[in-house]
Amino acid sequence: MKKILSTLVASALLMAASGHAMADAKNPKIGFSIDDLRTERWTRDRDYFVAAAQGLGAKVFVQSADASEQKQIAQIENLISRGVDVLVIVPYNATVLNNAIREAKKANIKVVSYDRLALNADLDAYISFDNKAVGEMQAQGVVQVKPKGNYYLLGGAPTDNNAKMLREGQMAVLQPLVDKGDIKIVGKQWVKDWSPAEAMSIIENALTANSNKIDAIVASNDSTAGGAIQALASQKLSGKVAVSGQDADLAAIKRVVAGTQSMTVYKPLKLLAGEAAKLSVQLVRNEKPAFNAQYDNGFKKVNTLLLKPTMLTKSNVDLLVTDGFYTKAQISAK
Repeated sequence: MKKILSTLVASALLMAASGHAMADAKNPKIGFSIDDLRTERWTRDRDYFVAAAQGLGAKVFVQSADASEQKQIAQIENLISRGVDVLVIVPYNATVLNNAIREAKKANIKVVSYDRLALNADLDAYISFDNKAVGEMQAQGVVQVKPKGNYYLLGGAPTDNNAKMLREGQMAVLQPLVDKGDIKIVGKQWVKDWSPAEAMSIIENALTANSNKIDAIVASNDSTAGGAIQALASQKLSGKVAVSGQDADLAAIKRVVAGTQSMTVYKPLKLLAGEAAKLSVQLVRNEKPAFNAQYDNGFKKVNTLLLKPTMLTKSNVDLLVTDGFYTKAQISAK
């Protein structure tokens, strides 16, 4: 009798589950867990993603972890309990989400890692720009300006797997020049939470330690570049030292135009968010997304969609206006 009962309960649950899946394939519920909406970059991603997902008939629940791993884990658990069909996660700390993601998978929720790869976790997909290519562009950008001299490597957050991928790309360009003797790496440090204040303090110390003899700073994003440039400015060195970046933040674009930052990397966020929304909906509908790579995240080889970034210098910043990313007035405003 017990066995018959448990079989009936199981089949009722299965029918309910499949009914839920069928009901929601038309209008999937997406949980979007974002590292930190206090950062300009992520508010853009959110707005583009929500618009694209709604256009595909999906409903999006957005949560911001405010750069707290505990908060992000709690929010993911909350989204699971709300019965979302797919979780899209921008991890604050790439290494701590495996248990939360395991719970999502138990509840038959698809899981997509957005822009940053969550490590040691059972992901259905990863979507990002090619971060190794971004790192290569950052190194090439400063090498074009300062082909020889003392280089300082300003990494991203040690909790962010992207920071390591960027470094891999940077070194692919720099190592041959180091071996040749053209470039000397005089120091390197990761920047907690990609903090501009911490980047500034690191570069202040690096300038002191090297008697201001630094020719180039490979900064891994625009906020760390901003901190580095503040440190350079106080030594009257801004514009004299090559500095890279990425994200095409408005402040950085103004620095590129002014000549204090050598380059940034533009990643069309509308494209990333739109493709991620499409991918999420395809997973719920059991359609096959057009993956073009695989990344081993320590748990499995994750099906990946990599998008192409663009190097921006003073000569091609107008591309942002053409793309509708900024207006001409925004770029030229002091």
